[in-house]
Amino acid sequence: MYYIVRVTSSQERITADILQNKVEKGSTQVYALIVVEGMRGYLILEAQDENAAREIIRDEPHVKGILAKALSEEELDRMLAAKKVVEEIGVNDIVEFSGGPFKGYKAKVIKVDTTKEEMTVELMDVAVPIPVTTKMSTAKILQKAEKV
Repeated sequence: MYYIVRVTSSQERITADILQNKVEKGSTQVYALIVVEGMRGYLILEAQDENAAREIIRDEPHVKGILAKALSEEELDRMLAAKKVVEEIGVNDIVEFSGGPFKGYKAKVIKVDTTKEEMTVELMDVAVPIPVTTKMSTAKILQKAEKV
């Protein structure tokens, strides 16, 4: 099963390294540690059961706790697949917002910042096109830009 562990934000990699060393030294039932880019403040552990997951994180710095509900493999796949869609948005693409304050609006992408998962767009069908920076996860691609 997969378990989500809450950690101090921006300390995900350090905490994963500490836990990895602990796994390698001892005989634990933890099989994998996953650090997902863009998922700040969380790690994913694959362990035999919740007790094994709790045992490995006990008394570790930067660990805040473990979420009570375990993830199934399908839920984990969906979570990781959602991140891949964000990476496909590029400059000059036409997107439509599916959430947030611009829900239903169409926009042209003028800048993409994949590290922050943000994009700067110009809203279409408005009197004055003003650049707006928003999260990439709130939009879906309507039309990809033509490659030159």
